[in-house]
Amino acid sequence: MINKTELKGNWNEQKGKLKQMFAELTDNDLMFEEGKKDEMLGKLQIKLGKTEKELRDIMGEL
Repeated sequence: MINKTELKGNWNEQKGKLKQMFAELTDNDLMFEEGKKDEMLGKLQIKLGKTEKELRDIMGEL
């Protein structure tokens, strides 16, 4: 089972990769809060013009 520290570490790594792929993203755009993943994904969909499936696919490849 993944603990919160591991999850946060993985997210920090993924966040860096997303910022490399999409220069317009800021730390604020990628702020992960427990229980607000869907809200964050919705904001990213709007900012990047991607569907939820496209975002999940991109994040799954990181």
